Amino acid sequence: MNVEPLEFEKPIVNLERQLAELRDRAADSDIDMNGEIKRIEDKLAKTKLDIYRNLSSWQRVQIARHTQRPYMLDYVEHSFEDFLELHGDRHIGDDEAMPGGFAYLEGRRVVVLGHQKGRDTKENLRRNFGSAHPEGYRKAMRLMKMAEKFNAPIVTLIDTPGAYPGIGAEERNIAEAIAFNLREMMTLSVPIVAVVIGEGGSGGALGIGVADRVLMMENAYYSVISPEGCAAILWKDRKYATEAAEALKLSAADLQGLEIVDEVIPEPLGGAHQDHIGSAASLKKAVRKNLMDLREFDSETLLENRYQKFRSYGQFRERNR
Repeated sequence: MNVEPLEFEKPIVNLERQLAELRDRAADSDIDMNGEIKRIEDKLAKTKLDIYRNLSSWQRVQIARHTQRPYMLDYVEHSFEDFLELHGDRHIGDDEAMPGGFAYLEGRRVVVLGHQKGRDTKENLRRNFGSAHPEGYRKAMRLMKMAEKFNAPIVTLIDTPGAYPGIGAEERNIAEAIAFNLREMMTLSVPIVAVVIGEGGSGGALGIGVADRVLMMENAYYSVISPEGCAAILWKDRKYATEAAEALKLSAADLQGLEIVDEVIPEPLGGAHQDHIGSAASLKKAVRKNLMDLREFDSETLLENRYQKFRSYGQFRERNR
């Protein structure tokens, strides 16, 4: 798969081009170029490690938004079996930005749902760029209630810049739909595992994010607002998105340190878009492990732990004056 490079990856692309040219030249001539090839290979490996092990928060946001990154249905295809998609919220209609249904995870029946983006203009219009309408959140809750009825764990895959803010969504009460999900997810008696696989934007992400375990892919982000939105409010200019990303503490490592996220799922070097199969294997392993851990709790303990987990968010310190 040809991966489109991001701006900060250009030194890697230049070295890869040099390496390819050297190998082609060596193949077309009798000149021994092994030493030069080895030197470029070593420099390329070192450059990759230097860049990918020292990513800034803004660079991780860029990776999280990469158009070739695996999306919700890619993970469903590679991490789950026998997915049966269910449609409609039983009130207004279906929302293709929020697919979901029954599936199996290594023989165990689960309900899996989440945000789905598109890779081209046509699919993005169909999926509304991953920004769900009220129908999407109501469909998600319908499926979660169905999971509770059949005693099936719930897995949610979060990847959205935010819920759709258009007039139609407001008319059909997007805020109420999300608020209803927040309340009802807190009372569901089956285990819930949420995974932020790309963008975790605002209430649109939290609307399916109230879970017993909250996991994040290594290069995903989870934030109350986008870096650009934050920069526009605080600095009156979106060009300060880099500074805003650092201040928001939106990376997986930052959020794990703040105990908002329970586990960070490692990605292949360079990001999940470099290896869909490997990324899906990592996600499957992490979800399976956490569901196995949650099986030890009865429903009463599960609900109490979930309640206490979210009650503990938002810690602060007072400074003596």
